[in-house]
Amino acid sequence: MNYCATKSVVKRKGKETDETLSFTNNNNKMSHQHDLDRSGGKRLPLVSFWDLPNYMKDNEYILRYYRANWPLKEAFFSLFRWHNETLNVWTHLLGFILFLGLTLANLMKPHVVDLLQQFTRSLSSGTEKNVSDTIKDFLGAALLFDLKHQVPLKMEVEALEFVIARWPFFVFLGGSMFCLLSSSICHLFSCHSHDLNLFLLRLDYCGIAVMIITSFFPQIYYVFLCQPHWQLLYLAGITAMGLFTIVTLLSPTLSTGKHRAFRAMLFCSMGLFGIVPAVHACIVNWGNPRRNITLAYECAMAFSYLIGTLFYVTRIPERWKPGWFDLAGHSHQIFHVLVVVGALAHYAATLKLLEWRDNFGCDMV
Repeated sequence: MNYCATKSVVKRKGKETDETLSFTNNNNKMSHQHDLDRSGGKRLPLVSFWDLPNYMKDNEYILRYYRANWPLKEAFFSLFRWHNETLNVWTHLLGFILFLGLTLANLMKPHVVDLLQQFTRSLSSGTEKNVSDTIKDFLGAALLFDLKHQVPLKMEVEALEFVIARWPFFVFLGGSMFCLLSSSICHLFSCHSHDLNLFLLRLDYCGIAVMIITSFFPQIYYVFLCQPHWQLLYLAGITAMGLFTIVTLLSPTLSTGKHRAFRAMLFCSMGLFGIVPAVHACIVNWGNPRRNITLAYECAMAFSYLIGTLFYVTRIPERWKPGWFDLAGHSHQIFHVLVVVGALAHYAATLKLLEWRDNFGCDMV
C-alpha cells in the first residue's frame, strides 16, 4: 500500500484516527529524542510507517517502532533492542534453540543407550563364559552350553533386524530448525536494504515450505513402514507440491504484501494434502490403541497452523486498533508462537509413532 492510499484510509477513520496520529507523531518525536539522549546521538532512531521506504510498507496497522535502512551491524545488535520486530525475531529464535536441543538430545540418547548395552552385555557374557568353562571342566557338557550361547546371539540378530530408521525423524527436525532460523534471520536483517529484504523474504517462504514438506516424512514413513509403495507415493506427492510452491514463491512479485493471501493459500494447500494419507493411516491402523493419541497430537498441530494462518492473513488484532499492538501482540507474533506450538505437537506425535514401531515392528498392536 503506497503513501497516498494509506493516508486516505487513515482519513476515513475520522476524529479518533486523527487523535491516534497526533499521539503517534508526538510519541515518535519523544522516542527519537530519548534514543539520542541515551547514546549521545549515535543510536539509530526508530521511525513511523509513513517514513518507511515503499518496499518495507507491509502492514499499515503497525504504525511505529520501525527500523529502516540500517547497517548490518546495527541490525544485528537490534536483537537486544525493543522495536516492532523484536518478538518476531525471538519467538522463532527461541523455537530454533529448543528444536536444536531436542535434536542433540535425540542424537546423543541412542549412543548412551548403546554404550550401556555394550557394557552390560560384556559383563554378562564374561560372567557366563567363566561359569560355562567351570562346568565344562567338571561335567563335560559342552553341547548344552554351546546352545546356551547360541540362543542369545540369535535373539540379538533378530532384534537388530527390527531397528527402525531414524532419518525421517531427523529430516523433520532439520526442516523445522531451518524454517525457524530463516524466519528469525529475515525479521532481524530485512531492514538493511531492498535487495537483502527481497532475498530474506524468499528465504523465509522457502523455510515454511521446507518445514511443511519435512513434517510429512516421519508420519508417512512410520505409518506405512510395511507398505513401501504408499510411502513412495505420498512422499513423492508432497515433495513435488513443495518444490512447486518454492519455485512459485521465488518470483519477486509474489513476495509483496498484496499477495499475502495467495501465499497463505499455497501453504494451506500443502498442509491439506495431508488429509489423504491421514485418512488412509486411520483406516490401516483402526485397531491400534495408539491411534487416538497420535491423531490428537496431529489435530493439535493442524489447529495451531490453521489458526496461526488466519491471524497472518487477517492481521487481527492490530487492524482493530492501529498503533496499539506495535511492539507486542500483533498478528505476526501470534502466528510465530502458534507455528512453534504446532511443531511441538507434531514432534510429540512422531515420538508416539517411533515408540510403536520400535516395540512392534510391522505388527499393528
